[in-house]
Amino acid sequence: MKKAIQYCYMCDKVATTDEHVPPRCLFPEAKEMDGIDLRKNLIKVPSCVEHNCEKSADDEFLMVSIAGIVSNNSIGYRHAKQKVERAVRRTSYKLLDKVFRQKELVRIEREDNKFIDLIVGTPDYARLVSCFEKIAYGVYREHFGHRFDGAVKLHLGFLHRKEKNGRTFNSFIRHKTSLELANEPRYGENQKVFYYQFTRPDVHGFFLLNMWFYEGVDVYVSFMPKASEKKNWLPMNLIEAGIKSYINLDGKTYEFN
Repeated sequence: MKKAIQYCYMCDKVATTDEHVPPRCLFPEAKEMDGIDLRKNLIKVPSCVEHNCEKSADDEFLMVSIAGIVSNNSIGYRHAKQKVERAVRRTSYKLLDKVFRQKELVRIEREDNKFIDLIVGTPDYARLVSCFEKIAYGVYREHFGHRFDGAVKLHLGFLHRKEKNGRTFNSFIRHKTSLELANEPRYGENQKVFYYQFTRPDVHGFFLLNMWFYEGVDVYVSFMPKASEKKNWLPMNLIEAGIKSYINLDGKTYEFN
């Protein structure tokens, strides 16, 4: 039987290869984890050469960017201490210059008179969004069996916001998403490293993908199908216009501006 033609998860080109989504390097090898297999049934989707991240430095960039986030679980921490540190040393620490636009070393003293060195900085936001966008398209392709046709909008919940509106919106989107996903299944064979959930479509056909990495890196992706009616949400228009606004959700009030 002739094999069916596969098309790229990101575009309409014929697929010539397969790609792991998320990148395989985000999943620690068993030798790093005392023999525990955290690479079970990794997601692979058909890809053209252009959209195969394994042929670029994006997967390594993403690994270095998120594995060492302070709120991550012990798996992310161990991955950062082993594979990530090796990658950084291999490039004579130049890799950090690609991850952070601005950075500084912060030393924290523990109670046992030992110190923890942390790097605090401003990430390459545009590149992070691009990496997560490709993962989102790949997850959609794996979950629904076809390429998504429409637009997506991402929110990176794990990034610290200095401005009050940003912090408030972060809390709001986490709260709202947790309510909508309370009864939805989590997908992923290695959920300590990665899992995802989809909300149900709203009346406009819009829906949301929530992805978690190392239980501490949360990413929210709004899918807006091409055929759906454009959504105009008044509260967001008021917030963006700088008008003092309040959003009530499940007994909690969120204040903006």
